[in-house]
Amino acid sequence: MAEQATQVEEDDEGLPRNLVAQVIEAVDARDGAALAALLSPLHAADIADLLEQIDQRDRNGLLALWTGGMDGEILSELGDDLREEVIDRLGPRELAEAVRDLESDDVVDLVEDLDRDQQDQVLDALAAGDRLVVEKALAYPDESAGRLMQMEVVRAPSHWTVGEAIDYLRASDDLPEQFYHVILVDPRMKPVGYVTLGRLLGTPRSIHLTELMEDSFRTFRVDQDEADVAYAFNQYHLISAPVVDEDERLVGVITIDDAMIVLDEEHEEDILRLAGVDEESSLTDRVMATTRRRFPWLAVNLVTAILASMVISLFEDVIAALVALAVLMPIVASMGGNAGTQSLTVAVRSIATRDLTGANVWRVIRREVLVGLINGMAFAVVMGLVGYLWFGQPLLGLVIALAMVINLVVAGLAGTAIPVVLERLGVDPALASGAFVTTVTDVVGFFAFLGLAAVILL
Repeated sequence: MAEQATQVEEDDEGLPRNLVAQVIEAVDARDGAALAALLSPLHAADIADLLEQIDQRDRNGLLALWTGGMDGEILSELGDDLREEVIDRLGPRELAEAVRDLESDDVVDLVEDLDRDQQDQVLDALAAGDRLVVEKALAYPDESAGRLMQMEVVRAPSHWTVGEAIDYLRASDDLPEQFYHVILVDPRMKPVGYVTLGRLLGTPRSIHLTELMEDSFRTFRVDQDEADVAYAFNQYHLISAPVVDEDERLVGVITIDDAMIVLDEEHEEDILRLAGVDEESSLTDRVMATTRRRFPWLAVNLVTAILASMVISLFEDVIAALVALAVLMPIVASMGGNAGTQSLTVAVRSIATRDLTGANVWRVIRREVLVGLINGMAFAVVMGLVGYLWFGQPLLGLVIALAMVINLVVAGLAGTAIPVVLERLGVDPALASGAFVTTVTDVVGFFAFLGLAAVILL
């Protein structure tokens, strides 16, 4: 097993390909020493990934063998469902050891999605002061700056000099593990600016802190949406920012790592919702939980498919008279659906990043319509030739060419306009746009193709 541990350390491309097999082998052999040797060099995120890749039986065996190895960093990296499962397996003492050294924001992130019994289990493992801090944070609204912030703040009076601030930092024994700014406050505890540690350490002791304040300073309210916070961090290149209460008094600080996690989650949520998948879905979900989450979206798609089929049924006589139409009409709908998805994805992403606004929406819609027109004309030539060469009917080639142009133009229009309209109505465009765009392109594609065939060919 020592050779296995060495092999694990030598593979530096993420998780070693054979690590999972080695861990399972150690668990099956109930070899705690070998298991510890395999896991101890790994980062918390890699251990979390490993726990998600093995099944429940092996996971239970690993947790039973690896006593004392689980820590709060690993718990923070786990998905919600798997985190609940792991916490249930930990004893009170081991859970206390795991969460003891976490910052308050990490503890809040750890417990906010747990059920009440598990929340109490984690909170009971904290010291009284730490528990009070976490409970205060949990009182703030979900997905707010108050939930995102950590309450361990490094602050200094705005009238201090560099020397006074450095002496204070050196004498403090309860500083956060990581921080980037010293926040300057007035006598009423209102933040007025901040100073980076680099400038603080590189400036003579006699200089006043107010002379070193950064231009990027801005504050967030405790009830401000965390998505707005993440956007501001990304837009203005913030490293950390203070959080204030309703009286503008300093209550906490948000750091870039937490803001970027929110931004990443927002992007992931949009991608999953575009596919009709719940944002809480993961590879470790149970069958029935996954089924329940996907069923509503599939039901909506069934309704849209029935609607498209009803359009086809209006042209039964046309299809019966010319069977070639049944062969070619899926091509029109498929091309329109793909073109609509392209425009939709760009529009939803632009809405999320606030690049698509009322000021430029019509310009973007015109662009997408023109793109659809140009692509439609190009593929119309291709499909016109295909229709003629395949079935020997020039008019059939003309029909599918015209239908292709119409559907791709409509796809560009619908793919951009529908998410914009839904966003104005307060509906998440990532969640609802796909069904509407698909319905529009299918209905328009079938109607245009079969309708033109009825007029031109019969």
